[in-house]
Order: sequence, then C-alpha cells, then structure tokens
Amino acid sequence: MNLVFWAAMVAFLADQASKYIVIHSMELWRVLSIDVLPPLLNLRYGENHGINFGIGGDAVNAWVWIGLALLVCGWVLWWVRRTRMSRLGLVCAGLLVGGAMGNVIDRVLYGYVLDFLNMSCCGIRNPYSFNVADIFIFAGAIGLVIVTPDGRAVRKH
Repeated sequence: MNLVFWAAMVAFLADQASKYIVIHSMELWRVLSIDVLPPLLNLRYGENHGINFGIGGDAVNAWVWIGLALLVCGWVLWWVRRTRMSRLGLVCAGLLVGGAMGNVIDRVLYGYVLDFLNMSCCGIRNPYSFNVADIFIFAGAIGLVIVTPDGRAVRKH
C-alpha cells in the first residue's frame, strides 16, 4: 500500500502545483487564454461544475460529485487491499486516487474543478479543457484495466 500512497501523493501534488502555477501565478483566471503550441497545446481557463465535459453541472450539487469521487477512491483502495497486485497495478491505483483527490480539493475550495489544458489537432477545434488530475485519473483507470484484464490482478511468479 505504500506504493499506492506515494503514487497518489505525486499525482495529487503535481495536479495542485500545476493548477496553482497556471491559474494563479500565470493569472490564467484573468487572461482566460494563453497559446503555448497552437493548435496542439493551449491554456484555456475553465470551471467544470459537472463531470467530464461539464456533464451534470447544472443538475447535481458539487457535494454529490465529491461524495461519488470519495466512494470510488474508497472502493479502489478496498479492492487493492484485497487483491494481490503487481507494482504497476499499485501505481495505477495510486494515480487514479491522487487525481480524483486533486479534483475533490478543487470542488471543496472553489465549488468546481479548475481546468486549463486544451488540445486541438488536424483542423478540429476542441472546445473542452481538462487538467493534470484528469490525466492521472484516465491513465490510472486505463492502466488498471490493462494490468487486470479479467478483473484479477496480474500475479508475479
């Protein structure tokens, strides 16, 4: 479980540090948009009151999303404790939990999740933004699916 904790801490701190630097130090909240490597990478200020792509932002209170995120984190931690997992599986679980907790802290502090990364390509303009926590959540979840394709952890022999 130490590996889960440290992976979660790295994900959480990387997310919160990136938000602080981009939103507050670079004042993205004020300028709203900074082109970094257009169109591939841009910084676009966003307040996500829902889940992915703002779905459920108007219909559901932030505290419901906080509760759901905590429930998912609790389930992942319970599952990891009951299942023999590879080191990669433990890291993936930690990334997912740390990313989710980064977004939970945003909801507690601001009432929404701070988003700022925007990527577009090949003539297709992406109107949505995301954050570093979202990357860790996605990577952790996909990693767990790959590491445990049949619902059981890969065992080292």
